[in-house]
Amino acid sequence: MTTPPSARRTYSYLGPAGTFTEAALAQVPEARGQSWNPVRNVAEALADVVEGRSDAAMIAIENSVDGGVSTAQDALATMPGLRIVGEYLVPVNFVLVGRPGTSLADVSLVAAHPVAYAQCLQWLGRELPGHAHLPASSNVASALGLIDGTSDADAAISPPGILEHHDLQLLAEGIGDKKDAVTRFVLVARTVAPPAPTGADKTSLVVELPDDHPGALLEMLEQFATRGINLSLLASRPIGDALGRYRFVIDADGHILDERMADALLGLRRFSPKMIFLGSYPRADRVINRYPDRYSDDVFVEARDWLRGLVSGEPEG
Repeated sequence: MTTPPSARRTYSYLGPAGTFTEAALAQVPEARGQSWNPVRNVAEALADVVEGRSDAAMIAIENSVDGGVSTAQDALATMPGLRIVGEYLVPVNFVLVGRPGTSLADVSLVAAHPVAYAQCLQWLGRELPGHAHLPASSNVASALGLIDGTSDADAAISPPGILEHHDLQLLAEGIGDKKDAVTRFVLVARTVAPPAPTGADKTSLVVELPDDHPGALLEMLEQFATRGINLSLLASRPIGDALGRYRFVIDADGHILDERMADALLGLRRFSPKMIFLGSYPRADRVINRYPDRYSDDVFVEARDWLRGLVSGEPEG
């Protein structure tokens, strides 16, 4: 049974077809058979969600080679009304493509997004030592320029998915220098209640320090350390209003409904003049969060009940 057009959900993603972002969106079960809206950049994708043109947007947030995606982190920190509802991992593999009839021996000018180019330098230096680089605006745009004639390049570095959508000559595959490179994507919707804890969850936050003094960052990190919470991401981004002013993008293992995480968020709220809760959601790798017994939910509940008993005058026993 097909979904009525009026009931179809819309998902925005960095297009055009064939991008790694499209591959991440293809992992979302509820997005299959729905409307997919290719956009030109992260800000446009998130604006679609905020303004109601899309139900959710898929954006890249972190790469295992290059680290955090600053444009995405800054957008999430400054655009209100958004909530991360899921994360997805996509292996980053690159292919070299050319116009039909092109051979590797014909290639002297390679079009590529600067990040993709940097991730393929070893292969390029070995197989095409005399080549020159023509920067492109995206991994897919590098290949589309070959098709529409707007690029002078002989070949382009692109995601493998480009071959499913366009008639291009595959010149080489698996040309990335890091064979296990992965990009992490997040699905972002309007503010909603977080899904129930699974035991394999992640919580994303943006936190600003209250002021610049020795130990301020340590005080923030202690909110997690004293509650046994591991951080899988800690990235600093300039706030932009003055030199030396930074906000911190944080991924913490656990869920807001976990007692230890809730306690940490209360501590952060008291500590920071501005803290943004971006969401609690299942980890893409589904790895169960482990922590010492002294940080279990039962311990936090017992301590709170103990204090309540002291306040109410109950005898200790």
